[in-house]
Amino acid sequence: MSKTIMKENIEKAQVEIEAKESAVKNGRMRQDFHFMPQTGWLNDPNGLVYYKGQYHYFYQFYPYAGFWGSVHWGHAVSSDMLRWKHLPPALAPSEAYDDHYLGGCFSGSAIEYNEKLYLMYTGVTNNGDGLEQCQCIAWSEDGINFEKYEGNPVIAAPEGVPKDFFRDPKVWCHRDTFYMVCGTKKEDKGQALLYKSKDMIHWEYFNVLAESRGEWGYMWECPDFYPLGDKYVLMFSPMGAQERKCVYLVGDFDYRTGKFFYNISGEIDWGLDYYAPQSFLAPDGRRIITGWANGWEWMPHWKDWGPMYREGWSGFFALPREVILLEDNTLSFKPIHELEQLRSDPGTENNLLIGEGKYQVKNTGCSCEIKMLINLEKTTSRKVKLELRENNTRKAVVLFDFQKAEMCFDRTCADGWSTGIARSEINLKNKQYLDIHIFIDRSSIEVFSNNYQNNMTCNVFSDETQTNNYIVPENGELYIEKLETWNIENVLKVMK
Repeated sequence: MSKTIMKENIEKAQVEIEAKESAVKNGRMRQDFHFMPQTGWLNDPNGLVYYKGQYHYFYQFYPYAGFWGSVHWGHAVSSDMLRWKHLPPALAPSEAYDDHYLGGCFSGSAIEYNEKLYLMYTGVTNNGDGLEQCQCIAWSEDGINFEKYEGNPVIAAPEGVPKDFFRDPKVWCHRDTFYMVCGTKKEDKGQALLYKSKDMIHWEYFNVLAESRGEWGYMWECPDFYPLGDKYVLMFSPMGAQERKCVYLVGDFDYRTGKFFYNISGEIDWGLDYYAPQSFLAPDGRRIITGWANGWEWMPHWKDWGPMYREGWSGFFALPREVILLEDNTLSFKPIHELEQLRSDPGTENNLLIGEGKYQVKNTGCSCEIKMLINLEKTTSRKVKLELRENNTRKAVVLFDFQKAEMCFDRTCADGWSTGIARSEINLKNKQYLDIHIFIDRSSIEVFSNNYQNNMTCNVFSDETQTNNYIVPENGELYIEKLETWNIENVLKVMK
């Protein structure tokens, strides 16, 4: 009976998607080159995996409206992470452990095992004593049609862990054993719990992989754990850690004890709209992450859930990024090289000396890519402002303050919808150059700088008249050794 219920719920969701897709796809806020749902609501990426020759994106999904609701798993496949084919939802609420209207099939991950694709996800329900979260299994022979394990849930919240704070399993395999890390809290301090299994079905608690001492918030959402070079990386999105939204820790892991010892910490993205990134391995060995270009704590600032909601959809992913381990064991997050296929109408200017006033960046518009290399030794200005998506009355401003060694993204005058200012420190000590790389889409701006270590993703819901981009030095001259631009508007809108 339960198989029939999930199938019926997926078919019902697919009917809703197909009925609304044509109206939604022409929405003014729809992105040109970011992944987004056909219709309805999207949040966390789930189950990112390369399986049988294709990349699979699963994602938190409510197909019936552009706001959060009973959670399904949306599903799409691609051969290049640019052109996506949407498939029917992979999971829908259908069982006693995942069928509550404020619950459903919460976040999780995917892994190939015995030629099948296994999904591990958090089921959320309410049996009259508040929300309860547990870990569940589903699998597929073809990577499209999934069946839930009849013995679910496979892991319930352990003693001492709040039943409504036990979620987001990320699974991997080491030698002949499966391991899973999930997020929780204890005494209002975030934790990542570690489990292990020989068959993906029978799990035993192993250890506390890592935990907050008070500096990383009261709950760790969407933890991810993976090897990189000779180190291990733990990522998570801490709740209650103020501006820290996507933390990474780098250190060493002992499979005998199940304990992670870290000595490096950093932020994946300092912007206002980046949350719950998940990693996966590309077939060439690259570790790639994708994150939700939004976040819970600042979404209420939008009026009526923002302009996307009014178009019958909400949410998209930030651009995929390759995770790179640097010599000092810090991380950089570089947009994947596949994005270069989107470039058209290239423009290059060399050895630009820009004084007081506004310098208009040529060959840009609503969707474009901009790269610049600033020579700090030949620059006398104390600050430089990048005025992006400008039309005289509205603009987003990215400020680089060379004296304070600070980067600031201010979108308070950008669109009439968004609020908030994001800040981060940039390491300029003993550096001759500062690199800046920007991707501008219809509803977002992603800024990468300082060897892709200081990154900011912010949603900016501009209109069609906001097509100008300017460089504005302050108190001196700015020396740009190389300025490159690419117009993306003339390329096929590959993700629609």
